[in-house]
Amino acid sequence: MMGPGDVVRFSFRSLTGFRTRTALMVIAMAIGVGAVVVLTALGEGARRYVVNEFSSLGSNLIIVFPGRTETGGNVPGMLVGRSPRDLTLEDAVAVLRSRHVTRIAPLNIGSAYLSRGRLNREAPVLGTTHEFRDIRRLEMDRGNFLPPADPTKAQSICIIGQTLAKELFPNEEPIGQWLRIGDRRFRVIGILGAKGRSLGFDTDELAIIPVASAQQLFNQPSLFRILAETRHRESLDTARDEIRRIIKDRHEGDEDVTVVTQDAVLATFDRILRTLTLAVGGIAAISLAVAGILTMNVMLVAVSQRTAEIGLLKAIGASRRQIRSLFFTEAALLSACGALVGLLLGAVGILIIRQLYPAFPAAAPAWAVGAAVLTAALTGVGFSVMPARRAARLDPVIALAKR
Repeated sequence: MMGPGDVVRFSFRSLTGFRTRTALMVIAMAIGVGAVVVLTALGEGARRYVVNEFSSLGSNLIIVFPGRTETGGNVPGMLVGRSPRDLTLEDAVAVLRSRHVTRIAPLNIGSAYLSRGRLNREAPVLGTTHEFRDIRRLEMDRGNFLPPADPTKAQSICIIGQTLAKELFPNEEPIGQWLRIGDRRFRVIGILGAKGRSLGFDTDELAIIPVASAQQLFNQPSLFRILAETRHRESLDTARDEIRRIIKDRHEGDEDVTVVTQDAVLATFDRILRTLTLAVGGIAAISLAVAGILTMNVMLVAVSQRTAEIGLLKAIGASRRQIRSLFFTEAALLSACGALVGLLLGAVGILIIRQLYPAFPAAAPAWAVGAAVLTAALTGVGFSVMPARRAARLDPVIALAKR
């Protein structure tokens, strides 16, 4: 009789006796597991990146977009907003009527050429107010941010990012200097602290001017959006309803804007990116099915190669169940080795991604790692059923005769 220990030892010796065959099956399984780990790490990393970016805005944020959408969590007009009625600076100021809103930051966004002497380059230009710095948690390297002022009054002042300061003012102090943005001149009053890309904007290459100046520069009376911050997180829903009512009254009863909380936007992105992670994980798992088919084909060939061995085992008393268990154990060992190697490959892949993109928090979710290992095990053992049954049905006399 063969005990469980005997079965494991016999299966291990069978695998080490055919090293090339074993290596091929382990590599095939490892590629599948590694692909699942790396791709789900990318999806999870994208989700964490978005969550972190929105968290940097604070937790009491309400966003007003021009245009109406029926789904509260969707984000309309990410680049341009079109509505039957403009979202104006007066609308932004009126939002402060809500007793729950502490500050607002109207936004206008465009692209323009910045030039100084012979030096020029195109860059994104953001029109906003003094409150934007606190809402977006911006840090200044030196100089000042936009001063508190009437948002409807244009001023010829600007703040620029680190990259713009180096390119347009090489070996010079930009503070107090003049530069041209589009067809207008602005005096530099501050340099933003280095922050890099955030929510689609590289602040190192960003120019910030008063919102009224941006409306004149781009000839765009409608705001891109309005950011409003509440006193308490608990008052977000109440403040959202009040803002919607205030703007509806100003627009003669037309509800032609979309008002969403930061949580609603974040929840939408979270659902989308979780679904994406599941999808790419499922696609990667297909390679595990391919590895399972390879395992089945190789083990079917192994049955024909080991006919005499199987016949000898049956001749000395091994039952069909024990023969099947030998093949299942071999498949389980192959799957375990493939899963371990695949996890190592996935960890190396994630490490490389983090080295190339330090700001991207790539990390495989625990459920994906567990699912990859479990799928590898089920695939390996499942596709070994046919070879195991074929081996168990061999007649010992015919098998010993290698027929």
